[in-house]
Amino acid sequence: MGANTMNGSPTEASTARGGDVLAALPQHLVQQKVAEALAEDLGLAGDLTSQAIFSTTDQMKAEIVARAPCVVAGLALASAAFRQYDSSVETVQHVEDGARVPAGTVLMTLQGKARSLLGAERVALNFLGQLSGVATLTARFVDAVAGLPAQICCTRKTVPGLRALQKYAVRAGGGVNHRFGLFDAVLIKDNHIAAVGNLTRAIAQAKAQAGHLVKIEVEVDRLDQLSVALESGIDAVLLDNMDIKTLRQAVAMVRAAAAPIICEASGGITLDNVKAVAQTGVDLISVGALTHSAPCVDLGLDCVIDHR
Repeated sequence: MGANTMNGSPTEASTARGGDVLAALPQHLVQQKVAEALAEDLGLAGDLTSQAIFSTTDQMKAEIVARAPCVVAGLALASAAFRQYDSSVETVQHVEDGARVPAGTVLMTLQGKARSLLGAERVALNFLGQLSGVATLTARFVDAVAGLPAQICCTRKTVPGLRALQKYAVRAGGGVNHRFGLFDAVLIKDNHIAAVGNLTRAIAQAKAQAGHLVKIEVEVDRLDQLSVALESGIDAVLLDNMDIKTLRQAVAMVRAAAAPIICEASGGITLDNVKAVAQTGVDLISVGALTHSAPCVDLGLDCVIDHR
């Protein structure tokens, strides 16, 4: 990460995305997910604790602070949580999604009714902490393969209902997205092949049904399967759970094919072996852990008290 590292003490925020512009989440999606989360937390009676302690006019100023080094993601959701709870809450964002920040960084300043800030606090921090966790873990994998052509890619192993948000966080961390669902690409896997009888038939039937804009990828775990797939004319191949020696052989076979084919590695990818996998020459390395195992970043909402 150069001068700015998530384990060190950078003096200013840097980006996990090499300066690229991160496309914003659609507002309708942000509002929908925040509304669902607020409804879950507030239930039928609202925040009983804050309603008991504060009047309807008591004011509060607070900061959202990163208590650990991280890559930030989910600020729009955090801001929307406070604004949806109470449109009079003022939010000031001090960093952008994709920024790498050290512990102690103030991410957002808030001003408004105490009931409002405390009522929306947990929803805001849940979104921000979870998505920043995904972005931070993604950035660690991206850094591990720095200088190599392979890109780090997410999978469909996401928290139900949060896929679009988690995939956004992967992009904030410098990774790229695989398909968003079963609907936007054909990926022929082992159970498809077993059920239809053989790989050649599975590819032929997929080609007969898929539209001209739909890519076809095939998952293989043996070199003989790969030979069949390459002969059948596919767009991409997923090399699953291969050891490094076999991966190198597989990549060589793919590169020797008449037409360009995207080469993806998956299965058992960790921070300890991801560089070795990248060195085999694959184009993509898909890692389910980015979304299903990323630890939540420790964030806090701290009340700011004026002692003057």
